[in-house]
Amino acid sequence: MPKTDITIQELVNKIDRKELLLPEMQRRYVWTATRVRDLLDSLYRGYPTGTILVWETDEEIIVKEMPIEAGREPSVASRLLLLDGQQRITSLAAVITGKKVHVRNRKKEIEILFNLDHPEGPPEEVTEVEENGVKGEAEEYDSEEEDEETDIQSEMRRKVFVVGSHALKNDPVWVSVSDIFKKTDKELLKPLGINSDDCRWDKYTGRLNRVRKITDYPYVMQVLEKDKSYQEVTEIFVRVNSLGIKLRGSDLALAQITSKWKGFMEEIEEFARRFKDDEDYIVETGLPVRLLTIFATKQCRFKTIGRIKVDKLKESWEKAKQALDFAVNFARNNGDIDRLSFLSSPFLLIPIGIFAVQNDERLNADDEKKLLKWFFIAHMRGHYSLGSSETIMDSDLSILFGKNGPGALLTQLQNHVKKFTVDASDIAGRGTRSPMFSMLYFVLKHNNAKDWFSGIKLADKNVGKSQSIQYHHIFPKSLLQDAKYEKKEINEIANMAFLAGKTNRHILNKEPKVYFDRDIIPKRGTGALELQLVPAQKDLWGLDQYREFLDHRRNAIAKVINDYISRFESI
Repeated sequence: MPKTDITIQELVNKIDRKELLLPEMQRRYVWTATRVRDLLDSLYRGYPTGTILVWETDEEIIVKEMPIEAGREPSVASRLLLLDGQQRITSLAAVITGKKVHVRNRKKEIEILFNLDHPEGPPEEVTEVEENGVKGEAEEYDSEEEDEETDIQSEMRRKVFVVGSHALKNDPVWVSVSDIFKKTDKELLKPLGINSDDCRWDKYTGRLNRVRKITDYPYVMQVLEKDKSYQEVTEIFVRVNSLGIKLRGSDLALAQITSKWKGFMEEIEEFARRFKDDEDYIVETGLPVRLLTIFATKQCRFKTIGRIKVDKLKESWEKAKQALDFAVNFARNNGDIDRLSFLSSPFLLIPIGIFAVQNDERLNADDEKKLLKWFFIAHMRGHYSLGSSETIMDSDLSILFGKNGPGALLTQLQNHVKKFTVDASDIAGRGTRSPMFSMLYFVLKHNNAKDWFSGIKLADKNVGKSQSIQYHHIFPKSLLQDAKYEKKEINEIANMAFLAGKTNRHILNKEPKVYFDRDIIPKRGTGALELQLVPAQKDLWGLDQYREFLDHRRNAIAKVINDYISRFESI
């Protein structure tokens, strides 16, 4: 297999000329801005960042253009299909050219800022707060905006590259990386009042040129020859990514399927579009491929999918679509789930879909209640996180394919999670990443809890940023930190309410006994607080009584969740 060195600039040029494309087996662009930031930092420091694997072919196969808009037509007939390196090369092309990345039906801007005045030496690990708040993979809601700009600015000054934010863009010492590749040193340094006579000129221009030299970084590009078949190239793709643990099992299974079934990725894309706001969730969780595999093999692991014949794959795909349609409609309408990303695991949808297909989509009232009870308890107890998710799923599938119903699923769930009811100890110490947090949101929304200012009911799909739901620390973090409370109890579920963004920004760091009496009760009454399980007793609203407040609200949360689940008892 021949190898050659190719610079980042040459790779970007090949994208611009449509000479570097993606095979159907490749997943879409998924990198976050922080991943791009870290890649740039590594390149700036001269650290190794991997190799590139391509396949040179004239074969007529289904390909996809890179998600960066091309500027010219290809100058050569032969194409290079990118097998390994898509996320890196797409990110770099976007930053260097200043173009947006096409991700499905939207364009994603990647803006990274460079600190002209960064400290020298090895990188430091510091916390970065992005513009819309810090949001982990399991956090379901927009976080509240904290009034900690000074601390954030201090930490950012220790970074070389950061994700762009309004606050930093207004500081001329931070410059857009894309602008560095478009503008002259004079244009970039003029806002700082620096010219060639300034003692800082040489230091800053040297750093700007060091950023520009990233385009000269040589990647080792391994090239698969033209004589290889698509199926063999797929096998290479699977092996390379398996060894590096770079792709999920569903992505590797998808590659194996597309080697036999040309156009299958387009089938998934078209199918996912019907789910609208949940389109990305459906594709990125790998649910379509997982359900196809289940119907084809009666188990959920992907290890044998490469041996399944095309006819069987197509037959299983039809059942998978039917199952996923039903499960999503059931979760949205019967479970009143605003967004599927609220779920503790995408696996929660699978048993519902399997049972529906097995029973020709005919559920009696008892089946419906038992499925809902299983669904919510499995969610809040993290059923598929308590061990190997695939092993747990296969146990559930053995029940369903054995023609047993939701009652048997509930019995197995009880044996696994041990406890169906919730008490105060299940809430204590839990934060926003816990499934109990989204469970609280489901329950409060069902009970018609409202925003404390506008009176609008909680709903994730409210229109406008001012009405988007955020979680709010009832006792502000800054006040609790000053009072020396521990971080875990400060960020506990029992200190969280769900409010519209505008209300959250208005309250900021006021003490509850201040903003309850002044801003909420006169207009909305104590009922507005009680709908969000906040005690009406004023002697629990002070900082000195914070732990008593937590105890009261933990018990209230546990009771309201138990009441909610009790609705699904068998008739």
